[in-house]
Amino acid sequence: MFVRIDNVPRDYAWGSSHGIADLLGRTASGEPEAELWLGAHPGSPSRLREPVEGAETLAELVSEDPAATLGAAWRERDSYEGAPRLGFLLKVLSAAGPLSIQAHPSSEQAQAGFDRENAMGVPLDAPERNYKDPFHKPELIYAVTPFDALCGFRDVGTSVAVFDRLIATGKASGLPHDELDVLHGMLVSGEDEEAALRATVGLLLGGGEAAEEIVAQATAIARSPKGEGIRELGIVRLLADAYPGDPGVVLALLLHRVALAPGEALYLPAGNIHAYLSGTGIELMAASDNVLRGGLTPKYIDVPELLRVLDFTPVPAPLLAPSRVGALELFTPDVPDFKLAHVTADASLELTGPAIVLCTAGSASVAGERSSVEVSRGDAVFVSPDEGALRFVPHDDAVLFVATDNR
Repeated sequence: MFVRIDNVPRDYAWGSSHGIADLLGRTASGEPEAELWLGAHPGSPSRLREPVEGAETLAELVSEDPAATLGAAWRERDSYEGAPRLGFLLKVLSAAGPLSIQAHPSSEQAQAGFDRENAMGVPLDAPERNYKDPFHKPELIYAVTPFDALCGFRDVGTSVAVFDRLIATGKASGLPHDELDVLHGMLVSGEDEEAALRATVGLLLGGGEAAEEIVAQATAIARSPKGEGIRELGIVRLLADAYPGDPGVVLALLLHRVALAPGEALYLPAGNIHAYLSGTGIELMAASDNVLRGGLTPKYIDVPELLRVLDFTPVPAPLLAPSRVGALELFTPDVPDFKLAHVTADASLELTGPAIVLCTAGSASVAGERSSVEVSRGDAVFVSPDEGALRFVPHDDAVLFVATDNR
């Protein structure tokens, strides 16, 4: 079964006014268009281009006929407390400005947090609610345009060197730096990098005059004539312009800054601290709303819970290299929820569950074991698992993205 789907972009303030329209060949609304959701997530389920068995959204179709949409074994693989669910969500994301610094919980943390907040009687729509569902939310982002992001704690030595230069620039410019000295001291206080990072993040997010002064001092130094010439301080200037006084302005100096070229991808597992800064990409994630924020946002920040969820282990920038399966590029993370195929030539893909196909350029034929469909730029199609192996025949320099499970 092939079912054509579509949706209306989410109008988050950080969204680009044209990125999604440019990619999909649509007319831009002129307003922020941040994310186009393709899936059955209740927050914004995809609309069916034509009703199927009375269903008008993909969420309704999955609910009404889970065996057809998810497969005969859906109760064992694609359900929660007896209700069917499509476990992944495909998005087109386009950022004109920074998103919040954030992390996502593991499955165990999500279930425990969801149960705890339910027991406390916290409404699901309450602004102070951390866990909207019991699911984890690992995600990957594939860059369609140059894409700028912060992701993961880098080794403390690298961050200390940046703060050394920041403080030295403050001294040379005659600007205050005493609170930055305190933060610097926390970073170099011992051999345990994770403990040093935890303490430093706790100081920045804990609020109070000390944290405010750290951000003010770093911002003033980065914007000074001497600071303007230091490349590493560009992130301070960028974030201070967007979120003046926010602790994320300085927290960003502890993180990798990654400039993805088109065709490169990041994978962000549970506990990885990250923020997208700009660019258009294809995002694929487990279908969840669980976000623990840590700055660059007016929304609620639960500092103790964020510190519990964060993985403070310094890691390399989490680039995800593709494997080749015939003519396919396949981005395969270490979770069963999803994988992403990038298709530009004749190729086949064996399905083990449902899939969503998105065409971002040209046109193509997509054939399964039961039916086939023609797609062109901007088209999205839900594919039921009984189609088995999909065969792609692109035309006109077509580009396709295929989201499916990773079992």
